[in-house]
Amino acid sequence: MQAEFWYERWASNDIGFHQPEANHFLTKYMSQLELPVGGRVFLPLCGKSLDIHWLLAQGYAVAGAELSEMAVQQLFEELGLEAAVRHEGTLKCYSAPQIDIWVGDIFELDKQALGPVGAVYDRAALVALPLPTRHRYTQHLMAITGRVRQLLICFEYDQSLMEGPPFSITDTEVESHYGSDYQISLLEAVPVVGGFRTLEQADEKAVLLI
Repeated sequence: MQAEFWYERWASNDIGFHQPEANHFLTKYMSQLELPVGGRVFLPLCGKSLDIHWLLAQGYAVAGAELSEMAVQQLFEELGLEAAVRHEGTLKCYSAPQIDIWVGDIFELDKQALGPVGAVYDRAALVALPLPTRHRYTQHLMAITGRVRQLLICFEYDQSLMEGPPFSITDTEVESHYGSDYQISLLEAVPVVGGFRTLEQADEKAVLLI
């Protein structure tokens, strides 16, 4: 999956992946991350997710990484925040009180630049990446966050019937990425209401990594 694919999606407003409200698994299972109010949560490939609005409203601090600068600019506009922008190597960082979002390639974000985080919430990253990139991504994510607790949201469906993204992520694949570093618990799996794009059957899953 090339960067140009996502730039074009944002430029053409082809963002069906952008949910109109905070994710139901986030609001239901955020407490499982045991992050105290004021704690900082990292959202990889965050877009302009309304999950960020919800997290800030609950009193958490948010750090994120996003390829599209347009998405980040829209996020701050919709939050009603004026961002201070600084360059950090090949990345830009948009910051306001309680929020820091890095624009650019997530693989260029290191642990020192990110700073301490108490949890990871991955709703849009693992499912957005093709298989050859997913192992590299999960190793990088653990390296920059220090293997903190993670709430992972993913989909599972018959990948032969539809091309991603979002890609199908099986329990076996989650184990292959995280099994040697985390205790993995499937919190819930529910059918996607109304089907999933061209599919009649797909499940959305919430997975807790400790």
